[in-house]
Amino acid sequence: MRVLLVEDEVTIFVTLRDALEDAGHTVLGASDTKSAFDALATEPPPEVVVTDVRMPGDGGMAVLKLAMELDPDRPVLMMTGYATVDDAVEAMKLGAIDYIQKPFRNEAVVQRLSVLGRVSALVAENKELREKLDAAAPQGFDGIVGASDVMNAVFDRVRTVAGTDATVEIEGESGTGKERIALAIHSLSARKDGPFIALGCGALPANLLEAELFGHEKGAFTDAKGARKGRVELANGGTLFLDDIDDMPMPLQVKLLRVLQERQFERVGGEKTLSSDFRVVVATKIPLRKLVKEGTFREDLFYRVHVVPVQLPPLRDRRGDVPLLVQAMIERYGHGRPFEVSRSTMKMLERYAWPGNVRELENAVQRAVALAGTGTQLEAEDLLPQDGRWRATAEVQSDVRPLRDVLREAEVEHIRAALVATGGHRSQTAELLGISRKVLWEKLRDHGIDADEPEEGA
Repeated sequence: MRVLLVEDEVTIFVTLRDALEDAGHTVLGASDTKSAFDALATEPPPEVVVTDVRMPGDGGMAVLKLAMELDPDRPVLMMTGYATVDDAVEAMKLGAIDYIQKPFRNEAVVQRLSVLGRVSALVAENKELREKLDAAAPQGFDGIVGASDVMNAVFDRVRTVAGTDATVEIEGESGTGKERIALAIHSLSARKDGPFIALGCGALPANLLEAELFGHEKGAFTDAKGARKGRVELANGGTLFLDDIDDMPMPLQVKLLRVLQERQFERVGGEKTLSSDFRVVVATKIPLRKLVKEGTFREDLFYRVHVVPVQLPPLRDRRGDVPLLVQAMIERYGHGRPFEVSRSTMKMLERYAWPGNVRELENAVQRAVALAGTGTQLEAEDLLPQDGRWRATAEVQSDVRPLRDVLREAEVEHIRAALVATGGHRSQTAELLGISRKVLWEKLRDHGIDADEPEEGA
């Protein structure tokens, strides 16, 4: 991060600057209020400000106020002596993120900036996701989130076909959101003010499915105590959505074919021919052409429903959509609480295959929110299944060690080599390493290196 360090005590400034730069930060320095004001106006501006309360000029409080005016989201960390703690508390009220009391270890400041950096990254990532989420929800696509190329192709196809009365066949695995796409087609059509009538063809046995589809007359079968309209009749003026049409029994396929051809039907147990004006949208989890070849789906019905196909991709093929979906589901089920998902957990979610597609992800987010308790972090163990077969696909199996551990070991070895080269003389070792004596002392202490220093001039 770009850090503005405002401190007039040279020793504190130099050692803290070195520690911050060693941690990978870019440090802008200022030793009075005016130079701090100038640094705040630089481009690119500092991302975080570390300032002493007592400074030559208008003081650290003035630096805080200007930093907050220029960027209300920029973290400001106040440094204070014992006598100025009250001022630091007042600075917190004005918007400072935290304060640290002198004397302090430089590592304490580095650690706080590390935490601030992670928080800032999460805030920026959430803002980016929010912007993408807004862009990924075009008008009329209620509840459908996606910005991947494959989903944009689906959106384009839906917009193109929605304004017509053409029959649409939506093909996709279970849990991909086929009914939501059907609803989007209806809501964008000229029939949007008419009913949207859905029927799952795999949910009922053949005899009940026929009655649900066409309705029945009084006495048509046991318990039929009165006439009842079917889904075809109820869809008059609107859209009839037949989900899982691949599960429809062959005898019923014959009757459906006639309805789709003539828009006429008879209720079960009735003799009167009725008419209904409706648009047809069907969905299948198995390619209908494959079922035609297998002899379980009528070829003439296939050509009747396969007018405009819409291929809905599985979640594993929707690159980049998982974070958008997670954010949308957190907003839907979080009831206003600011739940977060760490970057490492999100990477695991993106690597997981999601065999249950969006429905499985939605259930996972609901489960994680319910198990979060009073916390705001959604954990990987609650979001991903415990089955090792699936977790192995999401977790990176690698023997690569963390970079921090490798760098620490290399630093220890390098310091030891420098000490050997100088005979353990600390001042010469610090000069050889290009760091201050104080920084060397801190590193010897932190790494647990025992180096007996010879007398000066020995």
